[in-house]
Amino acid sequence: MNTRADPALLAHATQTIEVGSKSFAAAARLFDPGVRRSVLMLYAWCRHCDDVVDGQELGFNTRQVDDAAAQLAMLYELTRRAYAGEAMPDPAFAAFQEVALRHRIDPRFAFDHLAGFGMDVDEAHYETIDDLLRYCYHVAGVVGLMMASIMGVHDEATLDHACDLGLAFQLTNIARDIVEDAGAGRCYLPAQWLREAGIPADEIAQPRHRPALARLAARLVDHAEPYYASAGAGIAALPLRSAWAIATARNVYRQIGIEVKKRGARAWDERVGTSKAAKLRLLARGGISALARRWRKAPARPAGLWQRPGASSPSTPPRHAAPAAGA
Repeated sequence: MNTRADPALLAHATQTIEVGSKSFAAAARLFDPGVRRSVLMLYAWCRHCDDVVDGQELGFNTRQVDDAAAQLAMLYELTRRAYAGEAMPDPAFAAFQEVALRHRIDPRFAFDHLAGFGMDVDEAHYETIDDLLRYCYHVAGVVGLMMASIMGVHDEATLDHACDLGLAFQLTNIARDIVEDAGAGRCYLPAQWLREAGIPADEIAQPRHRPALARLAARLVDHAEPYYASAGAGIAALPLRSAWAIATARNVYRQIGIEVKKRGARAWDERVGTSKAAKLRLLARGGISALARRWRKAPARPAGLWQRPGASSPSTPPRHAAPAAGA
């Protein structure tokens, strides 16, 4: 494998994040150059895998995917090859290979992430909030674990906090995108909650359900709060610039949830985001928080939070994994 840093890979990754996630792109500028490169390239791989399965380009321009299961199996196979050190012509996988091997990212994390896309392919049903959190773990919690690895963190306690940030991010995203997801034929709200609110799963996008839907979105935002708190407690374990970047990202995404809750039934009239001025305020607050936490003892992770699969427990074999060579 060629380990020489390729500037073209960084350019590709930078363009990907600037189009795909303006909120995280702003926070990512705070990392030191080496960490920033790896973070951006990890994001490019995650975005690429999501787009391949969904038939999108940088999260937009949805097209029909003829065989999403086959596309996902290809992603599994390319990820295996990346870990094996094979040449990766695709820039997203070349970027991932550099990051995964340089920072010793546990292959379990990468394959657990792909399993989250498999849940979408299978049109998984989420009956309870714990079922939804399992999905959040796969699509976002393990991204936190991989990010922590890039920042040189491998101890289990801090990894738990990193995973919690991913869970909080995804709960916020789901609350913000409920109506948009429904328009694409997807529902991530727990079916139990929908029944309690009297909203049929096939009527989520109908305007007459907006007041009840707003209460469910607020419930998701409230459910994210202890995970945001846990993530904040883990920031002290990160290098200072990384702590600043993560504290800022935490503040920005949390503010999106607060705004969704504040808007109530009008939360989906337009996509909720944060202004440049708000981002600057949250950036400053993130810096203060990162500094302050260095002189405070981090509290223990609150009891009762959903627990990620243990590092020693085997992952469930992915349904859509490509067969092993020679099988």
